[in-house]
Amino acid sequence: MAPRPPVRRTRRTLLAALVAASVALPVAAEARPSAVPAPAPAALSPLRSVTPAALDGRYAAVRRDILAAERTAGAHGDHRRAAALEAMAAPGRHFLSFDGRDGGRSAEVVGDLSRADRIAVLVPGSDTGPETYGRLRAGATALAERLGARSAVVAWLGYRTPAAASAAALTPGRADAAAGELRGFIEELRRATPRARVSVLCHSYGSVVCGRAAAGLDVADLVLYGSPGTGAPDVAALHTRATVWAGRAAGDWIAEVPHTRLQLPFTTVGFGADPVSPAFGARLFAAGDGGHSDYLRPGSVPLDSIARIVTGHGRA
Repeated sequence: MAPRPPVRRTRRTLLAALVAASVALPVAAEARPSAVPAPAPAALSPLRSVTPAALDGRYAAVRRDILAAERTAGAHGDHRRAAALEAMAAPGRHFLSFDGRDGGRSAEVVGDLSRADRIAVLVPGSDTGPETYGRLRAGATALAERLGARSAVVAWLGYRTPAAASAAALTPGRADAAAGELRGFIEELRRATPRARVSVLCHSYGSVVCGRAAAGLDVADLVLYGSPGTGAPDVAALHTRATVWAGRAAGDWIAEVPHTRLQLPFTTVGFGADPVSPAFGARLFAAGDGGHSDYLRPGSVPLDSIARIVTGHGRA
């Protein structure tokens, strides 16, 4: 019987096959959402205060930008995008920022930011955009409800996420571009809320973004869940003073992703060490037996674990 190939060679073969399959998919499928036109948003001053009056003015200004993008999408004939933007502009929704161009960017607050002692910032993974934004908001809402009073959750869609079935989801390019945006957002948020405890929650490909941004994030916790890796071999290599947590549900398919990095002539494929492995060095939290999209499901084990971390009562 022929000897089994080394594990590293098997993983590289699998990664190469994944890249080939991703590249072979129609590029238009991923590019289409970014092709929907939108006007440039109004210039906003940095967020310096979270008084109710300051926030009301900010929310109203951003709502006007969303409505302008809705009208443009409707005129373009993209009724799905227009309907999604109409929902985002509904009374009672609170956005700190919005830009409808290049697939869409936004930051929405769930809860009362003016009174929040603890703030969670959600960084989503692949396939997240205006048309699928309801999933991100549902998770933010569930977490905000679990956290209760004096808490706020920010759904940060601050980058063009890759399509799950694409080469971009296997490489750090989108994360590299997003890392500076995340650092800038957290810096602005920390200046406006200096006494609040801030945690950054990173799902799936969002954990690659957080890994790239980690060294510049002044936050209490960095929480990785459903993560394919961060691009770093261990917690020390993230160069962060935050407590790094990791969890993976028993039914999450991400466990089957090879945890290795392959340097190719044109890019790096894969994200390295498994964040829930002992060698990585993160504090582990109970993540239940759900699937890849179930971490913030109401009443779930991981939602409870993540809420405890955000409030400073997490248990390793």
